[in-house]
Amino acid sequence: HVQLVESGGGSALAGGSVRLSCAASGYTFKTYSWFRQAPGQEREGVAAIDTGDGSTYYLNSVEVRFTISRDNAKSTLYLQMDSLKPEDTAMYYCAAAARRWCRDPYWRDVTYFGGWGQGTQVTVS
Repeated sequence: HVQLVESGGGSALAGGSVRLSCAASGYTFKTYSWFRQAPGQEREGVAAIDTGDGSTYYLNSVEVRFTISRDNAKSTLYLQMDSLKPEDTAMYYCAAAARRWCRDPYWRDVTYFGGWGQGTQVTVS
């Protein structure tokens, strides 16, 4: 069955770095995205990657600080987060889609993603 398992969250100081990982199994997805949700806020798309051509999309506020990547051989998705800010504090979710949604506005729309991980908390202080 389809499974997405995130890891790597935790606490960091402002200006620090955290790397999230998401191990996927059970299906070959075409698009992966990282979403985040802070308390009382809607889930928002942070970054996305197309597993075929490697194209990426980023939320404007993280574009120069975060990097999404994928190791296809390991079926693992990553999100390298540098220069962290307190406003990056949220639960981060890995999401996957069977179709190629790595373009606006689909990559940041939760309704286009059928596979979800359980989430991993990132807290920046």
